[in-house]
Amino acid sequence: MRILSARDESVAACRAAAGRGTLGFVPTMGSLHDGHLALVTRARAECDSVAASIFVNPLQFGPHEDFDAYPRDEARDAELCDRAGVDLLLLLQRDEMYPPGFATTVTQAGHLTGVLEGAERPGHFDGVLTVVAKLFGIVGPSTAYFGRKDYQQTVVVRRMIADLELPIELVVVDTVRESDGLARSSRNAYLGPELRPAALSLVAALTEVERRFEAGERDAAALAGVLSAIVQEGTGGRLDYAQIVDADLGTPRTAQAGQVAVVAARVGPARLLDNHVLGRPLGPFA
Repeated sequence: MRILSARDESVAACRAAAGRGTLGFVPTMGSLHDGHLALVTRARAECDSVAASIFVNPLQFGPHEDFDAYPRDEARDAELCDRAGVDLLLLLQRDEMYPPGFATTVTQAGHLTGVLEGAERPGHFDGVLTVVAKLFGIVGPSTAYFGRKDYQQTVVVRRMIADLELPIELVVVDTVRESDGLARSSRNAYLGPELRPAALSLVAALTEVERRFEAGERDAAALAGVLSAIVQEGTGGRLDYAQIVDADLGTPRTAQAGQVAVVAARVGPARLLDNHVLGRPLGPFA
């Protein structure tokens, strides 16, 4: 694996790899876990070369969020990438990503970015789309791999690719879960054993929503109410949102297979996201 820390070197190496065949790309903020490695594994199986990046993007953190505390361990992450089959690992620094005079950001319509995460974290998706567009420009991949756990992110990135006619295929990889069902997340590092039951209320809620959907419940508001009630009780009222959404993040009246139950809640110092595609098995978990 080749580690690249300079922008020009990264561009040249990625262009050379793309010239030899398909180039898959996995953008990350580091603190890698099995969810990230599943993206690399999928890219490795489908592409001739694989590039990954580690960059904790300051533009997507609000003024009172955990940018400074976000877990970082580049040496460990690099070893994991090497073992998983990454060919090119980009470790670009802030002044390379956003040099003096950098003045362009990517924004998107509010019906996609002003709801759910965007409502809780104003400006978050401007930061996400800007860094993803910047990385796409540096890497020039044929395919990019994102995890389903950050469902809204996959929606807004897919829309950016389509609207800007970028020659990139977006592949969304299913959420990787721990043995008890908790979605893998870098922020799980904030959870001690005493917080685990509260965190697992998100999984319990999604499981119950799927059970009721399979039993015939089609009232989307009723399903969202079940999701909300279980997480509210489990987290002591620290729910940010709980909804059923369609592919464009609209809130349907009638739930259908393929729509998504989405939830976000705060557990101790961690803010956790999870979701589930209706009509698919969820669990069982240990």
